[in-house]
Amino acid sequence: MRRRRRILSALLITAGLLMLADVAATLLWQEPVTAVVALLRRSGIDRRYLSYATMPLSAAQQASLTRYTGTAERIAYLASAEQRSVPDGAAVGRLVITKLGVDYEVVQGTSASDLQLGPAHYRSTPLPGLGGTVAIAGHRTTYLAPFRNLNELAPGDRLRLLMPYGTFVYSVQRQQIVPPNAWWITRSVGYPRLVLSACNPLYSANQRIAVFARLIAVKPARVALNGRPTNA
Repeated sequence: MRRRRRILSALLITAGLLMLADVAATLLWQEPVTAVVALLRRSGIDRRYLSYATMPLSAAQQASLTRYTGTAERIAYLASAEQRSVPDGAAVGRLVITKLGVDYEVVQGTSASDLQLGPAHYRSTPLPGLGGTVAIAGHRTTYLAPFRNLNELAPGDRLRLLMPYGTFVYSVQRQQIVPPNAWWITRSVGYPRLVLSACNPLYSANQRIAVFARLIAVKPARVALNGRPTNA
């Protein structure tokens, strides 16, 4: 009986210490269990759509692309094709925020399952190159917490979205705390912009923090047309 009590006591103490360690890690860094889950799940992300080397343009797409002479028109055509073809849960681009040390693949779709993979693009909003507002959401405390420090972004900070058809650079305009149902943040405002959103404050879903950024530069990617590399 005494031996059983000692074993039970040891198990309870160990469980308590593990719970305290989990709480401490979550407060100082992120929730560790979901971080492991996210790392395992991210290894299975479909990344083929990130490059025309792994998802080449069809002959029909190449023929259509040659009809456009302006860079903006060609990028818009490729962006539209990307929007239609990338399924939910697959990588559609890459978000880089140097100031925050953020460098994550962005997946298409914002279901709970999609958000466990990292920053996720609202399918109801356009991809870069189509004008309007590109909206991306992410977690702050769980599943690698890609947007944990979103509140540290300030006006003038640079954000980059790397798409297979070009690199899009945005300059932060402002941040704002909004209700969870403030869908107006994803509306078009007459110029191309990016909105990043996440739960606020940390460890709560009572609000949302939204960071608004305006498009300031576009660098077209190289695309192979009929075996010849050319700018998108």
